Amino acid sequence: MVNKNVRVRFAPSPTGNLHIGGVRTAIFNWLFAKANNGKFILRIEDTDQSRYDENSEDSIIKSLNWLSLDWDEGPIRQSERKSIYMEIAKKLIDSGWAYYDDTSPEELEELRKQQIREKKPPRYDNRGRYKEISHEYYEQNKSIKPIVIRFKVPDGGIKPFIDEVRGKVEFNLKEIDDFVILKSDGMPTYHLAHVIDDHEMKISHVIRGEEWISSTPRHVLIHDALGWDYPKYVHVSLILGKDKAKLSKRHGAESALDYKDKGYLPEAILNFLALLGWSPGDNSEIMNIQEIINKFSIDRILGHPAVFDPEKLEWMNGAYIRNLGDEELSEKILLEVNKSKNEGGLLSESVSKQLLESKILILTPLIRERIKKISDSSYLLEYFFYDELNIEKDSLVPKKVDINQIINGLSKSIELLQTVDDFNPEFLEEKFRNLAKDLELKAGQLFFPIRISLTGRKESPPLFDTMCAIGKENSINRLYSAINILNN
Repeated sequence: MVNKNVRVRFAPSPTGNLHIGGVRTAIFNWLFAKANNGKFILRIEDTDQSRYDENSEDSIIKSLNWLSLDWDEGPIRQSERKSIYMEIAKKLIDSGWAYYDDTSPEELEELRKQQIREKKPPRYDNRGRYKEISHEYYEQNKSIKPIVIRFKVPDGGIKPFIDEVRGKVEFNLKEIDDFVILKSDGMPTYHLAHVIDDHEMKISHVIRGEEWISSTPRHVLIHDALGWDYPKYVHVSLILGKDKAKLSKRHGAESALDYKDKGYLPEAILNFLALLGWSPGDNSEIMNIQEIINKFSIDRILGHPAVFDPEKLEWMNGAYIRNLGDEELSEKILLEVNKSKNEGGLLSESVSKQLLESKILILTPLIRERIKKISDSSYLLEYFFYDELNIEKDSLVPKKVDINQIINGLSKSIELLQTVDDFNPEFLEEKFRNLAKDLELKAGQLFFPIRISLTGRKESPPLFDTMCAIGKENSINRLYSAINILNN
């Protein structure tokens, strides 16, 4: 049974776009809070002011809002809590757990070079322990020389901690040098700041990526030095590409807002990412948010790496799209196509907003089964509004069929359409199947060039639904255009 006072946090650094791993971490924290009637806190870890990007922070918040990952507290910015970190860092000095270090960057670089020459692993040699710099010296000199505060790591021993996914994890303290907890600009490092914040915010579970496992001994050492209880550590697995390499853009991974721009639904992204490194306990894949919340628990987080499959994401997004009602889907499609052709929409001098609004709801059922992303809409609908199809002559002629047969078939199709008054799909299909028999052609041999003539594509919605949507006059005109292409 999980502690009733579940408090978790998502703590991104605003130094770039929110990548898939970060989004997955946010989702796991949010789901765990929801599953346990807990609190989800948003904390902006902006202590690295040299890399701070205001646009990144805005992007993070927009991404969480798009995914409906609502937070109960925050956003809390670490840069506004500088005095708290300084105060506790000085307490660690007074208790003998930390010290001021004025070793210059030049000295550190020379130390690194020397260790490389001696074929030793580059690391700090703890020289600052022996300088005994006072608080007064620090205050007098911090503006004229770089002085940091380092944590004094015990000289030996094993530091264990419990990871809720992997069990007991141990590190040899001899492998950890004295690390910086407060930088020369007075800002804390991640190691100090997040420990203090997690304690003050009463964080019960730290759910983060497994890349932080190697840093966790530092974090439990700080807890020990301050006499604080540990939160429960939950390190979720890495996300790999299908080639089992570390996930990157070349694997098709984008930022959250990139997926939004490309026409993915937030519900699909959340569902897909929830399944990267977590199992619902059965073979469920398409689940609504409440179903995921009801099933979510830490003991179902997997220890092995998750594989990011962009094709599966696209499939899942398509499934979510097909579950939308016609009106809701048409609204999303209209929003997508209601922009100029240069911007990926369908608007032009010949296609107005009014025309789009009058037809999209009618056309939506025709493309519903083919749409994988909302951004596909303009491409899938283009031939319903534009006659310029750029058809290649060879594409109109099926294999093992003479070009003259196709020309004749298209001519007879025009004659048939000119005599038809009942323009509905079922009636048209019956008439055209009979025409194929009369021409001694298989139905596909006649229907294929008609489809190319009307749409310019080998694949489209059902042919006669498409024909009805294009309209009798436009269908006849496009068949004439195809005959002209074949005759030239």
